[in-house]
Amino acid sequence: MFAVPHAARTACWLNAWLAGRESADAVITGLMGGQAHIEFVVFGHDGPGLSPALLLGELRKHGVTQVGAALPSPGDPLGLGGPVSFNADALDVGEALVLYGVETGLVPRTTGRSTRWEAAPASPPSHLPDVAGADRALRSALTEAANALAELDVASWNPDVADALMNLRQPAELDAPMSFASGAAARTAVSGFRCQHIVELAFADDGGAVSSWESQQRRTALLPLQRASRAAIVAACSSLDGQ
Repeated sequence: MFAVPHAARTACWLNAWLAGRESADAVITGLMGGQAHIEFVVFGHDGPGLSPALLLGELRKHGVTQVGAALPSPGDPLGLGGPVSFNADALDVGEALVLYGVETGLVPRTTGRSTRWEAAPASPPSHLPDVAGADRALRSALTEAANALAELDVASWNPDVADALMNLRQPAELDAPMSFASGAAARTAVSGFRCQHIVELAFADDGGAVSSWESQQRRTALLPLQRASRAAIVAACSSLDGQ
């Protein structure tokens, strides 16, 4: 079972609402995703903020056209378009949302099973990967990473990584319900979560490298896959029409 970032799940469900694919009840349930409490401090609503139910009406009222997921990492502000202050806040927690049409972004502050989304001025990225392009890039990065890890004898230093590579075609489950724009978007997202899991397994065992050179070789092999997996998730969860 793969963990879904708050931004990915939230963008996915809010886009399902904006595109008219899901009912309000289904979207509200999906947004909760097993959490006890969620609030959105946006559109001038301070204090306790908006509940998921109230947020849906506000999105339409204020003309939000799309919700972009952002999963930035150092040196790669994926899904972000600035300003610098918002990018820094998003990078600090590793995720954010960008509301298209209102120049607003949201950063999650999570405590236990409660999440408070706090708003700030933000711009959409100049380029957001499309589902088909992100899927092709992910497949290419996976092939290159698998070949490189095979040369580094991944099975001997981390059998779990080798098993994950072997099981890429097996059915997968996410830790929360999702509503994607298309079957292609769903497949791309699941592939992204799978590959992200592979990278996390490999990086967690990085201390097992016999030398600093070998450690660097592993990271060189895995960093393009890490970036491609995040881009695939962002593209799939930010999509309105699956393209």
